[in-house]
Amino acid sequence: MKMKAVVFDNSGTLIKRYRALKNIKTGHICDYMNSIDIVDYAGNRALVVLQTDPSECLINARSSQTLYQFITRNNIKIDVSYSSNDVSNDEILKYLKNDDSTIKDIQDSIKAVMEKNYDVQLCSGSGFIMDIEKEKVEFTITAGGKIFPEVKKVISELKKRNIDVFIASGDRKVSLQQLAEFISIPQSNVFGTASTKRKKEIIKELKNKYNVMMVGNASNDILAFQEADIGVLTLQQDEKVPKKVFDAADVVVNNIKEILDIDF
Repeated sequence: MKMKAVVFDNSGTLIKRYRALKNIKTGHICDYMNSIDIVDYAGNRALVVLQTDPSECLINARSSQTLYQFITRNNIKIDVSYSSNDVSNDEILKYLKNDDSTIKDIQDSIKAVMEKNYDVQLCSGSGFIMDIEKEKVEFTITAGGKIFPEVKKVISELKKRNIDVFIASGDRKVSLQQLAEFISIPQSNVFGTASTKRKKEIIKELKNKYNVMMVGNASNDILAFQEADIGVLTLQQDEKVPKKVFDAADVVVNNIKEILDIDF
């Protein structure tokens, strides 16, 4: 008989996420748009995560630098977290070379999140959304989070039941490692900045050993839902969820604690 495992997405699943996006064209900062939906809407966009600390490295960087200058001068790693088309990190960097977006554009989004008292270390950190066809950054983005109050108890109860717990998320790797330490999940069970396809691969690999439940909240979890033995959509983030996500899930819950009542 196989062991059991639960794989959690992070943003909107384990933590309540607050996201600030700066529209590069207008300079307007908004917090009501979902970055995944923005990528899906155009069909030619990519969400890219900067693998560096927003609250120390980015906020203190020279604001006049372009994103390309900052990334290349400081050897900052980037990862495509979600995209509507296949695009590599190297391609994104090549496109970014001729883009005029600056570190200030990132800093503006960081400040907007910090003003709301959300922790930028618990979420994806900072990045940008690029129009791949036009090779231009359309939005800079920073996301912060607060752990849902039920999470620690849920993780503890799963462990009591000898259910192994994993995180597979498109968020920044270091932020996920810090979250894992806080909620007592082994670092080896954390898969950071996992794209939609990578999440599916992770589930497939785990199924060699486990019966797997995938818990997520957005379009980038659809392939993982479909691959898992049971896919659970959580609505605790209280955001509008596309119909295709509902269709891909086997079970829908309103609170993370409800997964403890699901048999799989």
